[in-house]
Amino acid sequence: MEIVNPALHEYLVAHASPGADEVLRDLAEETHRSLPPELSGMQISHDEGALLSLLVKLAGARTAVEVGTFTGYSALCIARALPADGRLIACDVSEEWTAVARRYWQRAGVADRIDLRIAPAVETLRALPREEFVDFAFIDADKTGYPDYYEELVTRLRPGGVIALDNVLREGRVVDPAAQDAGTVAMRRVNDTVAADKRVDSVMLSVRDGVTVVRKR
Repeated sequence: MEIVNPALHEYLVAHASPGADEVLRDLAEETHRSLPPELSGMQISHDEGALLSLLVKLAGARTAVEVGTFTGYSALCIARALPADGRLIACDVSEEWTAVARRYWQRAGVADRIDLRIAPAVETLRALPREEFVDFAFIDADKTGYPDYYEELVTRLRPGGVIALDNVLREGRVVDPAAQDAGTVAMRRVNDTVAADKRVDSVMLSVRDGVTVVRKR
């Protein structure tokens, strides 16, 4: 199911503020050049990166968490939106992909804001203090882990803090009864959980493959 008409892609990108600079463009190009399509497609688009930056600023975030870093595009967008003394805890399991990320974070001058932790994300999250100290979080990793990632993060989210969840539409498979793969089943579960969660206000947006934005009450 096509969520975004390809004819609108360039228009969307051109009207996202700020425009992608040389560092983001080079990172996107290297990711798409060096990885096969089924992997490079995991990188978020420029307009989604701009959305993340805007959400970080709107939340007044100083402490952020990212689950699923890949080659670092989203982390770069988040880190740039943090104040100079802000911190992003970035969770991933791949040394190979995040080695690309580290180079671009350094080039962009935000490496000192990013605390990369290579380990299963649920272990990293559960090791964090069980206090409401997270201002912003972005979940974009293995879909079967979303229910656990959401619960661990919303527990630690401060009132007024924001969580963004990516790929919540699964290319439309969430509304296809025949789609019973583990990732889609888990995504339906977390979507239902968020919609019913009395701790938060939320909205599901048809941005790219679907982004849910959650604000803790």
